[in-house]
Amino acid sequence: MKIICIGRNYGEHARELNNPVPEQPVLFFKPDTALLRSPADFYLPDLPSSIHYELELIVRICKEGKHLAEKFASKYYNQISVGIDFTARELQQELKTKGLPWERAKAFDGSAVVGNWIDLPENWRTLEFRLELNGKILQKGRATDMLFDVDFLVADASRVVTLKTGDVLFTGTPAGVGKVQAGDVLEGYLGDERLLVCTVH
Repeated sequence: MKIICIGRNYGEHARELNNPVPEQPVLFFKPDTALLRSPADFYLPDLPSSIHYELELIVRICKEGKHLAEKFASKYYNQISVGIDFTARELQQELKTKGLPWERAKAFDGSAVVGNWIDLPENWRTLEFRLELNGKILQKGRATDMLFDVDFLVADASRVVTLKTGDVLFTGTPAGVGKVQAGDVLEGYLGDERLLVCTVH
């Protein structure tokens, strides 16, 4: 399986990091060694950077597909959850400034926390998802806030790589990202359902 990630898919998040709002999806990948399943223990990596949380809606690819038309994309995912894309922020900024890839800041072990999967609710596009850090709400958003919706993202990614059963698509994070430290407890919700718990060490 592979982890397909989308950057800058919420306008307010792009602006909070002083990034331009993209005209097409910003695509990057994490290896399977980045995957952590909830309930998760995340150990801060030995990197010269603070580590930031980014809560995202994630979908699970349910069958193989390539060069998909957007109108058929919904047939290629059938489950949803929330996930955390951990990011080494200053390191990412340094790499961006030098025009280098982001993998050192994005693809380290444990950097993709995946919540419990549920079948797609009928109203999933309008359900609010949110991140609580030590009981305080710091991020919230809806699929309807995305610059590029999930069907567009699935179709777009399939033109770059073949989608395989079990692949995970991280769809981008809303505004409100921030630093984590040892002892923090992060909880991710979709609607009223808690799907993710992660303790930082």
